[in-house]
Amino acid sequence: MPRRPTLIRLALVVAGSLVAACSPTTATRPAAPVAVVPPAPAVPPLSLIPQVASLQRASGSFVLRSGDALGVPDGDRAAAGAAQWLAKRAQASRGLALPLATDGHVAAVRFVRDGSVAAAEGYRLVIAPDGVQIRARTDAGLFYGAVTLWQVLTSVPAGAPLPALAIDDAPRFAWRGLMLDSARHMQTPDEIRTLIEQMAEHKLNVLHWHLVDDQGWRIPIKRYPEFTRIGAWRTPPDAGHDGEPKRYGGFYTQAQIRALVAYAAARHITVVPEIDLPGHATAAVASYPRLGVTGKRPKVSVDWGVNTTLYNPSPATVRVMEHVLDEVMALFPSHYIHLGGDEAVKDQWQASPAVQAQRKRLGLASDDALQSWFMNQLGSYLGAHGRRMIGWDEILEGGVPGDAVVMSWRGSKGAVEAAGKGHDVILSPAPDLYFDQLQSDRADETTGRIPVKSLADIYAFEPVPKQLDATEATHVLGAQANVWTEHMPSFAHVEHAVFPRLDALAEATWTTPARRDWHDFLARLPAQLARYRAAGIGYADSAFAPDIDVDADAALASGRTRVTLSNQARYGTLRYTLDGSTPGARAPVYTAPFEVSLPVTVRAAAYAADGSVLGAPRSRVIDRAALLTRGTTALANCPGSPFRLRVQPLPDVTSLSPVYELPLFNACQQWADAPLDGIHGLHVALQRLPNNYALAHEAKLVVQRPHATPFGELVVHLDTCDGVELTRWTLPDPASAPRSLAFDAAIAPPPGRHTLCFALTAPTDGPLYAFDRVQLRDAAPTP
Repeated sequence: MPRRPTLIRLALVVAGSLVAACSPTTATRPAAPVAVVPPAPAVPPLSLIPQVASLQRASGSFVLRSGDALGVPDGDRAAAGAAQWLAKRAQASRGLALPLATDGHVAAVRFVRDGSVAAAEGYRLVIAPDGVQIRARTDAGLFYGAVTLWQVLTSVPAGAPLPALAIDDAPRFAWRGLMLDSARHMQTPDEIRTLIEQMAEHKLNVLHWHLVDDQGWRIPIKRYPEFTRIGAWRTPPDAGHDGEPKRYGGFYTQAQIRALVAYAAARHITVVPEIDLPGHATAAVASYPRLGVTGKRPKVSVDWGVNTTLYNPSPATVRVMEHVLDEVMALFPSHYIHLGGDEAVKDQWQASPAVQAQRKRLGLASDDALQSWFMNQLGSYLGAHGRRMIGWDEILEGGVPGDAVVMSWRGSKGAVEAAGKGHDVILSPAPDLYFDQLQSDRADETTGRIPVKSLADIYAFEPVPKQLDATEATHVLGAQANVWTEHMPSFAHVEHAVFPRLDALAEATWTTPARRDWHDFLARLPAQLARYRAAGIGYADSAFAPDIDVDADAALASGRTRVTLSNQARYGTLRYTLDGSTPGARAPVYTAPFEVSLPVTVRAAAYAADGSVLGAPRSRVIDRAALLTRGTTALANCPGSPFRLRVQPLPDVTSLSPVYELPLFNACQQWADAPLDGIHGLHVALQRLPNNYALAHEAKLVVQRPHATPFGELVVHLDTCDGVELTRWTLPDPASAPRSLAFDAAIAPPPGRHTLCFALTAPTDGPLYAFDRVQLRDAAPTP
C-alpha cells in the first residue's frame, strides 16, 4: 500500500518543535510494486548512525530505492548542488539512481530552506516512513544534511531500510581544516580531488594548501615566470640512482588551481593558500636572487628542516610580493591568505649591514620586530583588498601584524597568548595534530616522525586550551591537522597518514566534548572503513593490526613460549592460526595468552562485530634466529638524544617500504639486555642514507665521534657506549660502496644479559647510516 503522509506527525513526535516550518502538503511517492520489493532487513541499531549533535529515534523505517526523486526548490542552485552530490554518492556507493525534481514534483527526499535553523552550517534531517526531509537556512547546511543522509545510507547494507529518526545538527567550530604540503612533494590534481572529496564526506571545510617552500614553488605567477621555471625544480641527492629521479618538481597551472578551488567550493570547502615568508624562501630566492639578502643565487633546497635563506625585508621585496599576492588573490577567493612567518632564522639579516640599516631607519628594536613590520606590510595589503592574513605562531614574537589570525603550531602556547591578546586563533599543534607523525610504532608502519600520534590521540584532541576563559575561548576559530610531506613522496603515503585519523579529526572539530565517546566511535568505524574501501582509499589499519608478543627468555631457554595478542585500539575480535595460514572467520578466537613450541608462525587478524576484517593479517615467525634479531625499529637511541625519524632509503622514492629509523643527532643505538649466552658471532646490516637535513642552529647538537679512518667506523661496545669494545668495522668509501652494507664478526662476550652499544664515527659532513638489523649468532662467521 502507498505510504501515508505521516512525515510531519512523526517529526512532531520525535523532535517537538523541530519541524515547525514543515509544509503540511509534503508530497509522497507512489508505492513500488510489491512483487519487486525484497523482504526488508532489520532496521540497524543507533550505534551505526554517524555522530551528530542531537538524534532522536522513532518507530518505523524508510527504504530508498532507485527511481526515487530528490526534490529541491525551484531556482535554488545550491540545493540542487547538494542533491546532485547526494545522487552521485548514492549511485557510486549503493547503485541507486536518484533523479532530481523541483517543487511540485513527488520526491522521496526533499531539500527545504528553513530560516528557523539558526546555525550557519546547521541542518535538520528527518527520516520518516513516508520520506526524508533535509532542512537548513544556508547552502552549507543543506550540503551537510545530504552528507549525513549518505552516511546513514552507507551505514546499513544495500537495500536495507533507513531508521526513522530526527537529527538536529551543527558544527562546534567554523574552521575544520586539513593542511596539505605540496611544496616538498607534489600530488596530482586528481589526487587532491580525492582528498577534497573525503574532506567533504567528513564535513571538513578548509583545505590549507602549502604551495611554496625551500624545496619548491608550485604556483605560477605570470608576472614572475622564474618562480616556476627555476624554483619549481630541485636536483635530489643521488639523482638518477636506485629509483631517485634526476630532478624533482613541477607546478600546478593556474587553470588547474582554479578547477581545484571550484571543485572544493562545490563541496563547501574553502582553499586557503600559503605563501610562506620571510623564511622558507630558498626556492623563491633561487628564482630571483634580488629577493634575497646576499644577492647570490642558491640552489633550490633538497634539505628537509630549517633552511636559513630569508627574503630581504626591503620595500622592493614588498612590492614584488604584493604583485605575487595580486595573482594569488585572483586564483583564490578565500577571505584568508596564509603568509607563513615560521622558522625564519635571522642569521642572514643579522649579518647584513643593509638589512640592519633598514631596521634602524624604521626605528625597530629587534629583527623579530622587523619581521613583524615586513609581514604587516603584506597583511595590510591583503586587508586593503578585503582579505585577512594568517600566520604561524612565530608572528607573536615581534607583535601580531594588524588583525592577523594566529595558527598555533608549537603546541597550544601560541594560541593561549594570542587569544589572551584578543586575536583569533586556529589550533594546529605539533605533534598533536601533525599527520606526519607515525600512527603506531609497529615495524611495518611506513615513514614519519616520532613520537606516535595514534587514532585515539587524534580523537581525544580538544581544540580549546583549558587555560582560556570563556571570553578568550570565543577567539578559537577551530583546528586543523597538517600533512607535511617531507617523508610522504607519494599519495599512497598521504592516504596512509591521513586515513582514518581524518575521521577522528572530523569529530574532534564538529562534536562537543560531552557527546564524544571513543568506544562509540570505534563501533561506528567499520562502516567508515567500508566507505574507504569502496572509494579505493589506502587507509592505515595500524590501530587494529595485531601485536604478537612472546616471552623471549622462556623461548630461548626452553623452546616454548607464551603468546599474547592485542592491538592498539583494543577493539575487535582477534582470530589466529599457528600454521601461517590466513585466519578466517572460523579461526580460533583469542581469549587469553597461549603456549606454543618453537618454531612456529603465528598469524592474526582483528574482526569487527559485523564480521568484517578491520585490517590485514599480521604474522610473526617465532624461532631462535628471529629472537636473536633486532630490526631497525627495535633498537633504542643511546642516552641523551631521543629524536629520531622513520625514513626511506632516498628522499623521493615512492615505495612504502623499506624504512629505517634514524637517530639524526647521535649516530648511536643500543640493544638493551641482549641475550649473550652461547653467542659467538655478530651480524650487522647498515643502510647508507643521504644527509639532506638542514638543522640551522640545532646543528651544534649533532654528536661527532673521533674516527681513525677517513670514512669512520662502526664500533660495538659492551654495557655502555664507552665500555669494552667487542668489535670494530671500517666503513667504506661511500663513493664506491653499495648503499646496503653487511658486517660479520666473531665476538666473545661474557654470558648473561648485557647492553650492546652500536656507535658510528662517520664524519658528520658525510652520509648518514641507519641500522637495518642486528643479529646475534651461535657460531662465529667462517673466515
